[in-house]
Amino acid sequence: MISKWYGKDLRLGVLGGGQLGRMLIQAANDLNIHIHCLDPDPNAPCSEIANSFSCGSLTDYNTVLNFGSNKHLITVEIENVNVEALVELEKKGVKVFPQPNILKLIQDKGLQKEFYKKNNIPTAAFELISSKAELLLKTDFPFVHKLRTGGYDGKGVKIISNLSEAEQSFDAPSVIEEKIDFQKELSVLVARNEKGEIKTFPLVECEFNPEANLVEFLFSPADVSPEIELKAKEIASQLIEKLNMVGLLAVELFLTKSNELLVNEIAPRPHNSGHHTIECCTTSQFSQHLRAILNLPLGDTSLIQAGAMINLVGEKEFNGPVIYDGLEYLLSIPGVFPHLYGKEISKPFRKMGHITITGKNIDELKAKRDKIKGLIRVISR
Repeated sequence: MISKWYGKDLRLGVLGGGQLGRMLIQAANDLNIHIHCLDPDPNAPCSEIANSFSCGSLTDYNTVLNFGSNKHLITVEIENVNVEALVELEKKGVKVFPQPNILKLIQDKGLQKEFYKKNNIPTAAFELISSKAELLLKTDFPFVHKLRTGGYDGKGVKIISNLSEAEQSFDAPSVIEEKIDFQKELSVLVARNEKGEIKTFPLVECEFNPEANLVEFLFSPADVSPEIELKAKEIASQLIEKLNMVGLLAVELFLTKSNELLVNEIAPRPHNSGHHTIECCTTSQFSQHLRAILNLPLGDTSLIQAGAMINLVGEKEFNGPVIYDGLEYLLSIPGVFPHLYGKEISKPFRKMGHITITGKNIDELKAKRDKIKGLIRVISR
């Protein structure tokens, strides 16, 4: 039993040392919370700023078990981790949030969809298949084909419009999902602590890069009715409660042409769609995640100002030591905040940073976005 949740008395382990872990550490520093990271990349963004950094596989049972054996609490910044080791750590008295059973559910998109169906969470119609042979029997084009495991950041997802595209798709256990004719893609963050306290963040509206299938631009407040916002928050709260999850949950939703909300996917951790909360909300998503897993009072999630976020990704023709061309110009614009992730090597579509834009309303955000778009490029030597 630890005497206090801050300082050296608490050893908080994070599986993953990427940009989410880096921003979590930055939030933790404000409360003198000591964070120890494990990541397979010796040059990961957290490697030089964590209280301690271990290099090793996140999916290897013994590596995760050994890393967690002297920690009081384990959390994650990526879902692809060894769940069996986390189960064993729980048995030894280490707290794990989000809980291992939730991580197991998140790792498998098929289990996710079945959970939604069982718990009356609105989602697109789906079918589970085991091989390409079953896929080739489907003729109700178009549909979405998703790998059950291993996909991330748009990888492992394909839109299938004809038999030829089906023949080129995955031959693995997967999900066939109805292609939704949506008007908007939305995201809402919700947090829950061990006491059962739940708080949601204001709804976010996302615009995707169709080539990389990554969020290119998002803004909050979303341009939807108060009724849609309330319904999205209710769905997110219902989800985290039914999961009995402790931590921060990102809930990605489709708003259909008929104003129906459908859950697309969920992520049990800080999320790309919440980066703007650092500048735009009373409590950031990273501070809220720490509060939730430490069973502290959850913070006020109110918007201080309207905000938008642009992902900085490596341009597709560059692969090498990173150069942020135009960064100095961005720093001269009021209400524009660059965040660089400390990654030394740029690769095509690799997330290298983000820019938060603040303003009075959506029109001002979009005007600033259009002004700076193309003025900063992530290239390499």
